[in-house]
Amino acid sequence: SNSYQPENSFLKNPFDSKSIDRNFLNSQLNPSYNFDNYIEGDCNRLARSAGYAVANKPGTTSFNPLMVYGGVGLGKTHLVQAIGNHIKSNNPEKFVLYVSSEKFVNQFIESLKTNSVQDFANFYLLVDILIIDDVQFLSGKEKTQEMFFHIFNHLHQSGKQIVMTSDLPPRSLKGLEERLLSRFKWGLTADLQSPDFETRMAIIQKKMQTDGLDIPDNVVEYLAYSVDTNMRELEGVLTSLMAQSLLNRKEIDLELAKGALKHIIEDVETEVNLDFIQKTVAEYFEVTIESLKAKTRKKEIVTARQVAMYFAKEFTSHSLKSIGYHFGGRDHSTVIHSVQTVSDLIDTDKKFKASIQELQKKFKVKAG
Repeated sequence: SNSYQPENSFLKNPFDSKSIDRNFLNSQLNPSYNFDNYIEGDCNRLARSAGYAVANKPGTTSFNPLMVYGGVGLGKTHLVQAIGNHIKSNNPEKFVLYVSSEKFVNQFIESLKTNSVQDFANFYLLVDILIIDDVQFLSGKEKTQEMFFHIFNHLHQSGKQIVMTSDLPPRSLKGLEERLLSRFKWGLTADLQSPDFETRMAIIQKKMQTDGLDIPDNVVEYLAYSVDTNMRELEGVLTSLMAQSLLNRKEIDLELAKGALKHIIEDVETEVNLDFIQKTVAEYFEVTIESLKAKTRKKEIVTARQVAMYFAKEFTSHSLKSIGYHFGGRDHSTVIHSVQTVSDLIDTDKKFKASIQELQKKFKVKAG
């Protein structure tokens, strides 16, 4: 085979005190991460398709290295491990290895202490598909970077596949050597963004299916709207819902869901949230909060509703879709129209502009 065979077959394995047997190398992958349970959405489409291409033809696509970056809990580790698991099941003879940068650094330090740096290097040169998580952790560690540079070059030249994740795009990674960063850009850099509402719904439904959970639609919607940045958090909420429902022998309902979200969504008093905006605007225009969410087209209510939507866009991080949902399930185009209408009125109607400024003060004070 054309895979790199070291001179001595008694290399130290940094993952394992025993010497290496090429046939029993543990890939350190978690088998539960796969493409089937990695939901595709606009937020991850490029990264997912590139990952899938790499998984089907490791080392032979132009996506080498493949660099996936994004915030916490958006599925970087899931995606890159799915790539590894896919390759392993299609090419069992290939040595796939997943390692976090932190572990890589610690193994390297250990090899310096025990005078086995050459073994460390040789072990990593055996790898056919190297998946290295959180490369930002190599920041400032010059010696480790030098070693990684050497391994990277050797693997890349031998047509081996390198997959990396980080929390930032290469250009924003501080404390990494220029020569390393420029290599990170050789292949493809793809980002993972926060999933949109539909994708979050799909993630919840998929998890329900996998775990045999039965959650009513209104609760699924509530969860998908409430947890909108961190998918790991969302999965955590589902797990805790499941546990609470089992422990208390209660059906999963809205009340239980709100309880499970308490520790995640601390709608702190200092924060300008949708409830506060609706309450303040309703009081100001002397209408009820209910009427803001109702179907009514009465002029004074329509105006109040549009103003509330305008402030929701300005002061909260809710998406247009989410704002619409909280105003009686209206769609995002209604929100866009409302914001536009209010902006136009501010420009043309002095009296209206004055009331907007007055309301704005209340929100600014609250937002600190």
